[in-house]
Amino acid sequence: MTAPVTVVTFEHRAGITVVDAVPGQNLMTLAVRAGVPGVRAECGGSAACATCHMYVDEDYLASVAEPDATEDEMLDEAWEPRRPNSRLGCQVEVVADTAQIAVVVAEGAA
Repeated sequence: MTAPVTVVTFEHRAGITVVDAVPGQNLMTLAVRAGVPGVRAECGGSAACATCHMYVDEDYLASVAEPDATEDEMLDEAWEPRRPNSRLGCQVEVVADTAQIAVVVAEGAA
């Protein structure tokens, strides 16, 4: 039996990149593996740099945990303005029973 696939659409300065994901994968890792422009992931996913700052579809955010204190602080330090749907991609995992996720890569992450 195969895991259900979630389609993740990354909008970035060079266009659109669409990838398939399974539950448990985080948005930063998916973006880096797909070569999404603007996602540098300098800290390797430890929520210490904000170079994976993304604006995540607000409907999807209702399915995941709120940012913890470390992520919250890093989002305050991000180059691009923080929005209500700002998240570090390294801290947002794909959850089961999600058909699709839309993400905009913050330009300042580049």
